[in-house]
Amino acid sequence: MSDKKIKAVVAGASGHWLPSPDDGAKAAFKDADIIVIPAGIPRKPGMTRDDLFNINAGIVKGLIEVAAEVAPNAFILVISNPVNSTVPISAEVLKAKGVFNPQRLFGVTTLDIVRAETFVSEITGKATSELTVPVIGGHSGGTIVPLFSKVTPSVTIPDDKYDALVNRVQFGGDEVVKAKDGLGSATLSMAFAGFRFAEKVLKAIKGEKGLVEPSFFFSVPVELGPNGVEKAVDALGDLTDKEKKLLDACIGELKGGIEKGVNFVKNPQK
Repeated sequence: MSDKKIKAVVAGASGHWLPSPDDGAKAAFKDADIIVIPAGIPRKPGMTRDDLFNINAGIVKGLIEVAAEVAPNAFILVISNPVNSTVPISAEVLKAKGVFNPQRLFGVTTLDIVRAETFVSEITGKATSELTVPVIGGHSGGTIVPLFSKVTPSVTIPDDKYDALVNRVQFGGDEVVKAKDGLGSATLSMAFAGFRFAEKVLKAIKGEKGLVEPSFFFSVPVELGPNGVEKAVDALGDLTDKEKKLLDACIGELKGGIEKGVNFVKNPQK
């Protein structure tokens, strides 16, 4: 990146990241305004995001501990799976360090929206640039709840395609893992989704208004501002019966993921 003709100044910091970060992480994070954490192992065939927990949970915990020390006011964007657990881990670490600001901690679930918008575009023929598809809940399988009734501009999803469309949004990552024969996961699409979220945070810091992206333990659209989250957008009103069933199915699994993350920090295994 440092060889490219761009305005940004690119620098790197080397060091040991496992089993815990060292001064390389401190150098990378020192006084950062935004920290994006995609670190961790990728999924392989047959693995769920939760299967990654035992490894990725420790990685995220270590990185957040460093961030809390050298960049306590940073906007922290957590991409590492399972997001349903790694964001609560991050929150608990920041609380323990006395620097938790819920307005500045984000779980990046934008990839679910990117997929939903792409798949709806394929069915309706509308350009993805014209579509906004709300996706709420979590960021794994059945916790992902696409709200096709709230797409703007309004679209009609044929009944015979609805269930398959929901399934594809929820398990689109599995398609990629299988297509790569276990040699990788959704790398480029995740990079795009992470960039989309980070770009909006940068614009919000500079004072741009009306920037909305999904985030938090329970993913709902949030409006961003210079200090982080300005407000959460109500996305739960007037759901269809199908969407209510998806939401009901989401809650228990999502709560389990959150509790798993909290317990990882509060009750560490020895």
